[in-house]
Amino acid sequence: MVELLVAIAIVGLLMAVTVPGALNFYESIQYRQAVREVITTLGTARQRSLDTGRTLDVSFDLERNVIALGDDQQQLPDDFNLAVTTAAEVNRDGLGIIRFYPEGSSSGGDVVLESPTGRGVVISVDWLMGGLSQEPFDVP
Repeated sequence: MVELLVAIAIVGLLMAVTVPGALNFYESIQYRQAVREVITTLGTARQRSLDTGRTLDVSFDLERNVIALGDDQQQLPDDFNLAVTTAAEVNRDGLGIIRFYPEGSSSGGDVVLESPTGRGVVISVDWLMGGLSQEPFDVP
């Protein structure tokens, strides 16, 4: 009987240690994937605009946490906070828009993505060259 209690106690300790770590690992994977989706969508829009000679828009639906480039939509996790600062003249229908022009420039803007734990990143789109940069942050 004592051996059974010891075994149960060991299993309980292992669960207490591994479950929070697994949850943190899963949140970290979700965060990295969301950042990758935003950067990939913006970079793809810039490259397609250069290749096709057409102006392309990346739209951000802040209510639904959706990023769209044409018909290609990326759903970000619902518990992530998404904020966008863009040029007011290109925004439409309640969507934040970052526009990429065929010569390589863009309307510019910042995309802020924050996970539920407060870990986040600011992805900046340069208006002159359309380049992307990112700056991570942690909210205390």
